[in-house]
Amino acid sequence: MVLKATPVGENDRRLVILTRERGKITAFARGAKRPGSPLLGVTRPFVFGTFKLYEGRDAYNLQAADVLNYFSEITMDMEATCYGSYFLEFADYYSRENLEATEQLLLLYQSLRALLKPALPNSLVQAVFELRSMAINGDYTEHPPRPVSDSANYAWEYIVASPLESLYTFTLAPEVLEELKHCVELNKRSFIDREFHSLEILKMMETVTI
Repeated sequence: MVLKATPVGENDRRLVILTRERGKITAFARGAKRPGSPLLGVTRPFVFGTFKLYEGRDAYNLQAADVLNYFSEITMDMEATCYGSYFLEFADYYSRENLEATEQLLLLYQSLRALLKPALPNSLVQAVFELRSMAINGDYTEHPPRPVSDSANYAWEYIVASPLESLYTFTLAPEVLEELKHCVELNKRSFIDREFHSLEILKMMETVTI
């Protein structure tokens, strides 16, 4: 999945791609900005598929891509775009070069799909994505970091341990969701030492909406 896409010169793009086999890699798409280029539509964030690359001296070069999902529905919704961009940024933070990233990639894919489900609050998807990402990377506590209701405790344990395909098959009562979100935020403060630009934009949007 493409995590970042930035312009290079007049015609090229620099991509950061999260892969199953080699984790996070940098790749250049030569001529991707030229009108009619076959790489024009596949060199943007959220694109998920199979990428054909060859290895250069300092980076990979993109030759072609077989796209399985553009996630175009996300990019047409401002709120979903903000959440999705945050997920990409969060995955970029945790991903490493040359380290297998199958679980993180599948989590990212399932989480973006969950943003398209009207029955799931985006804030719940965010909490699930954050907690499971931290669990994948060992940055979590076995139980919530503060006393919570049985329902919130069960949700925490379920998110940490359930199969990825089953993560987004539940909802929570508003008060339980607030408990979970608060505990996930406490966990983040304990293990993550940076701010996320896309999350700040999302918070600003929510403040304006309120």
